[in-house]
Amino acid sequence: MKLVAKVKLLHDPNQAAILRETMITANRVCNYISDQAWEHKTFRQFPLHKLTYHDVRKKFPLTAQVVVRCISKVADAYKRDTRTRRVFRLLGAITYDNRILSYHLETSEVSIWTVAGRLRIPFACGERQRELLKGQRGESDLVCINDQFYLFATCDVEEPEPANVEDVLGVDLGIVNLASDSDGENFSGDMVERNRRKYEHRRRNLQRKGTKSAKRKLKKLSGRQARFQTYVNHVISKRLVQKAQGTGRAIALEDLKGIRDRVTVRRKQRSKHSNWSFFQLRNFIEYKAKRAGVPVILVDPKNTSRTCPVCGCIDKNNRKTQAFFSCVSCGYSAAADTVAARNIRARAVVNLPMVSNLTGSGTSCRL
Repeated sequence: MKLVAKVKLLHDPNQAAILRETMITANRVCNYISDQAWEHKTFRQFPLHKLTYHDVRKKFPLTAQVVVRCISKVADAYKRDTRTRRVFRLLGAITYDNRILSYHLETSEVSIWTVAGRLRIPFACGERQRELLKGQRGESDLVCINDQFYLFATCDVEEPEPANVEDVLGVDLGIVNLASDSDGENFSGDMVERNRRKYEHRRRNLQRKGTKSAKRKLKKLSGRQARFQTYVNHVISKRLVQKAQGTGRAIALEDLKGIRDRVTVRRKQRSKHSNWSFFQLRNFIEYKAKRAGVPVILVDPKNTSRTCPVCGCIDKNNRKTQAFFSCVSCGYSAAADTVAARNIRARAVVNLPMVSNLTGSGTSCRL
């Protein structure tokens, strides 16, 4: 499994200026290569390399390996589609590999290529990131955030074999409750919603004001809301994975891919809906589960909140309100998100291959 370690470079002003110039030069090269790719309709990496490599080496002060990385960046950008010419920001991230960047953990330094030659720059990171860096392999991205430079290093992490599980923990992802599990535990989204409204109100007022001090304040506020939501998603995912691991269960999630295209909401709800970071939460659960050896199963989300877990009745009227479920057939009632999580668990149990016993299911299965 691959994880990313974030490393803060402890550069001095002179080193920061050199790193900035290196990023600007590399992205100018990327824009030149992109123009050539667009003009000659050559978008794949090897033909693009043949078309531009020698020309770039003559015109720009970059070493061979940096040029190769720039060509790769442009080719990757055109992989999504070739209908739009790609333009790169001058301070956009640039990629390094182990030929032009090396980590020295014993001295907490990196040796990095720049337009002014090799620099040795101290770095700072937490113990978790330092442990990840022991398995650093492949590429690292140099990123500039608010005039501070960071390296995002790709690291290989040993992935344990999935455990033999005895049951499944169903998890329903939502907006009012960010996550609800089949045990009845809910993770409310109230804090996230209050945080969203607070920063939305501040941004609106500052944008209306439009003064230089208001713009400085907007820049200072940038990213705070997203960082808070990321923190909340980390807390929820860690709790769910620990619960599943401690009780010998797999985790079942809804496959919500494409839900933003399928669901329409009222104008007043658009901001709240677009702020829903379910995909990030799912990714956090999946990678934490892999590291813990907990299997993750994705199930079809259709009618999970309208199906009675007792009699199996599917009816739109079963969902009386957003929060309350009451079956029109058998009268069973419970919290709607908990009912959805139990239905997700039931679907995951049915779809398991037959090998080991699932407690209380009467089915032999294994993940």
